[in-house]
Amino acid sequence: MAEKKPLAATPPMGWNSWNMFGSNLNEELIRETADAIVSTGLRECGYEYVVIDDCWTVKDGRDPHGNLVPDPRKFPNGIKALADYVHGLGLKIGIYSDAADRTCAGYPGSYGFEEQDAALWASWGIDFLKYDYCNAPEDQESAINRYTRMGEALRKTGREILYSLCEWGGRNPHLWGRSVGGHMWRVSGDVFDSWVNIWKDTYYGIGVDVSLEIGAQLAEYGGVGGWNDLDMLVVGLKGKGQVSGGGLSFLEYQTHMSMWCMACSPLMIGCDVRYLDQETASLLMNREVLAVDQDPLGIPAKRLLKRGDCEVWKKPLSDGAVAVALLNRGSSGADLTVNAGEIGLLDDPPKLVRDLWAQQDVAEFTKEISRRVQPHETKLLKIDST
Repeated sequence: MAEKKPLAATPPMGWNSWNMFGSNLNEELIRETADAIVSTGLRECGYEYVVIDDCWTVKDGRDPHGNLVPDPRKFPNGIKALADYVHGLGLKIGIYSDAADRTCAGYPGSYGFEEQDAALWASWGIDFLKYDYCNAPEDQESAINRYTRMGEALRKTGREILYSLCEWGGRNPHLWGRSVGGHMWRVSGDVFDSWVNIWKDTYYGIGVDVSLEIGAQLAEYGGVGGWNDLDMLVVGLKGKGQVSGGGLSFLEYQTHMSMWCMACSPLMIGCDVRYLDQETASLLMNREVLAVDQDPLGIPAKRLLKRGDCEVWKKPLSDGAVAVALLNRGSSGADLTVNAGEIGLLDDPPKLVRDLWAQQDVAEFTKEISRRVQPHETKLLKIDST
């Protein structure tokens, strides 16, 4: 019998309801999304968690026993039946709560009810908890305490539940996320469907480019069993949904996907996969690109050098090769040349270079490699290191 893979051995992959649907979620939507994850081939690519975000409970409180109550208008058959359906498709199901009295959208939170809520979720068959931090104290000590309480409660259930800390990075969760039981922790604010920040707020409406910069500082803290979370994917939103920032170009979405994979970020789809167009599918389902994110070595990429608006990132892979990203964050195209020594490789013998988006071998790398990189584009390469 094959040895069971430990929880979050590679960055979690799945779908989350918030980016596209916000409070407009319901049982039918979740079922149809789970069906689509299977029928489109997303499940076979590794996307396995179907996560119900905020606004799933009734808003006016708990039942007489103190239990959270799924909104009967949205979930007439309850969460347990929905979980059974999702599990029947070979997928896993996630739920949302908050480390305060109220969630971000004003629904009941779990502060003071940690053990009761965790036991309830376990009884339903929940596999994943996204735990937010709205309406909670701003200091780090309080955050650690509140996340510890829920982490302990989840462990007491005896059920394997992936614990996602959605603290937005302000209290440095990369320093303590593992110790409270977390398997992934947000290191940035809410990323919108935009290249640049929508507002000046550091927690809400940040652009893909800004989140990349945050991730660049924290690579050493991500690894097997615990991952820096750059936030949910905006690939495929195309200006729609709850986090609209006008939308990204195809090359910007491609960079978004490339760099999330280089950073070993969890990959949680945010678009409506029931209507998955070919362009979006090509970005979400490129198995060679996904393999960079899911590489069992689990070492996030580091930025090696900057030349003007261009950057070179490198990620070691378990087969001895390296993934190299040539990223242009500027507004003009640029020619970028990198020599072997700059990315820690010997210039002899020649090494095979594979373009992961094109899924084809493109060159033999000897002393250097040059590429024209368009504005906001990333060339994602795999280079043999032997």
